[in-house]
Amino acid sequence: MIGKSVVSLVIFLSIIFITYFITIGGLGGGIGTVDLRSQFSFLSSTRNDTVIPCRTGSPLRVFMYDLPKRFNVAMLSRKFAGGDDNSPVTSRNLPPWPRNSGLKQQHSVEYWMMASLLCENCSKAESSEAVRVSDPEAADVFFVPFFSSLSFNTHGKNMTDPDTEIDRQLQVDILKFLRQSTYWQRTGGRDHVIPMHHPNAFRFLREEVNASILIVADFGRYSKVMSNLRKDVVAPYMHVMESFLDDDVPDPYNSRTTLLFFRGRTVRKSEGIVRAKLEKILNGYNDVHYEASYATGESIKASSQGMRSSKFCLNPAGDTPSSNRLFDAIVSHCVPVIVSDQIELPFEDELDYNKFSIFFSVKEALVPGYMVQQLRKIPKEKWLQMWKILKEITHHYEYQYPPKKDDAVNMIWRQVRHKVPDERLAVHRTQRLKVPDWWR
Repeated sequence: MIGKSVVSLVIFLSIIFITYFITIGGLGGGIGTVDLRSQFSFLSSTRNDTVIPCRTGSPLRVFMYDLPKRFNVAMLSRKFAGGDDNSPVTSRNLPPWPRNSGLKQQHSVEYWMMASLLCENCSKAESSEAVRVSDPEAADVFFVPFFSSLSFNTHGKNMTDPDTEIDRQLQVDILKFLRQSTYWQRTGGRDHVIPMHHPNAFRFLREEVNASILIVADFGRYSKVMSNLRKDVVAPYMHVMESFLDDDVPDPYNSRTTLLFFRGRTVRKSEGIVRAKLEKILNGYNDVHYEASYATGESIKASSQGMRSSKFCLNPAGDTPSSNRLFDAIVSHCVPVIVSDQIELPFEDELDYNKFSIFFSVKEALVPGYMVQQLRKIPKEKWLQMWKILKEITHHYEYQYPPKKDDAVNMIWRQVRHKVPDERLAVHRTQRLKVPDWWR
């Protein structure tokens, strides 16, 4: 009896499975083929975690304010400084980012975002993540093309009055402009995108725009109330080193003779004081290069050569948790070794940094010999895998005009798009509430 029952159960289950698959095949447009792995997760093969981002749906619709040129391109080109301040900036008169701008280009995100919206043919490309719209009512977000980072670097770098007066006045004027905007008033600025990539950008009045979607390098100089991952976007620095385009030697592992490389300023503030301590700990290793230097043309060239000939590149925190050195390492295909307890990384919801970076806490890094010992344990096969991934993802950190598919500016716009639902929820709730918000 038991045997007959088992046979009957097997036949019954077989009929159910056959019926199910025929049904699924019919729903699949009559093709009649079923991928078992998609129906049962336990049949799936090991998933490839190397993310290849792609756009889903229509591009983000962006309304960009036509600001007087003193808020943006007049700081780039003298020809705009004394001309018609109110004539619109277009793709035809947009000045190129100056090649001799030095370290100012690190925080030039604001320029590339503005340029991407001015590009006439970019909106037609399937690779474009954002498109400029002329009708504010049709916009998903509003972009404020105020070059706050360049304003600090140009007018306020000494951080002493009266040197900072122009920088301060620009912030006062842009805030006045925004408060007069019907669309700013409608949402309290929640659907407005404002670049503040330099840690000191917009420093006088940034609390007045804390509801907006901010484009930042990290959260090192922001309170949690003002800036956070829920609403803001962490954008990569524009790398200073030139991208390593011909990295195709037969044996990249052995051709990179330096184990760990660092060249830069060792006297930093805040979390960056770890740099001076690391200088002492890493002294005496033949295959470790740790050198204090300042950013000059010759120094940048030497650093680039050093990164390209090293297996690992050390990236300790700067004055804030992040540093441009990380992105120089990425485009040099030198596996980043990140020592920063509070760093936030660009595009981390799409890219797994563990696949191409090594992380140490500050406490771990300051144990004499520990970091070097751990790096030496990483086998050649593992390093080669990380090196290959670096070559694959480098284009996500390239700022360029016109923008290209999945480059830095398109990745940033996609990140902005990810923030829109939460901001829209906040706006809609605020508009309908008649009592104090119980979530606060």
